[in-house]
Amino acid sequence: PADFYQGAYFTALEPGEILTSVSVPVPAAGHGYAYEKLKRKVGDYATAAAAVVLTMASGKVATCAIGLTNVHETPLLAADAAKAVIGTSLDAATLKKAAAAAEAIMAPAADARGPVEYRKHVGGIMVTRALQRAAAVAK
Repeated sequence: PADFYQGAYFTALEPGEILTSVSVPVPAAGHGYAYEKLKRKVGDYATAAAAVVLTMASGKVATCAIGLTNVHETPLLAADAAKAVIGTSLDAATLKKAAAAAEAIMAPAADARGPVEYRKHVGGIMVTRALQRAAAVAK
């Protein structure tokens, strides 16, 4: 569930509980996926990252889910960004709209990885790259 992550290093697990399994449905035909992240060096936490799973049908996005990490206290599901691409061929205007929708829900901390504005901008770029790569894989 979306409320599993409650903050950095905190989950909904109670003391004494352990996560024993995760179920992931079999992807539909025509699916593609991608994970894009920007980090300074190997082993660093990402400045911003985006994961995309989508399906393509007749050259258009049929379904899409976009997850964001390192741009908020918890991982985010960018539902509005995903909705922006459904039914499109991922043209430049659509990619820009999706990136803006994703950036709108980001609230990263300013830290050694960069100021808030930079981290949000990079987060939008990661969304764009992940969408493009997922669509390329789906073809």
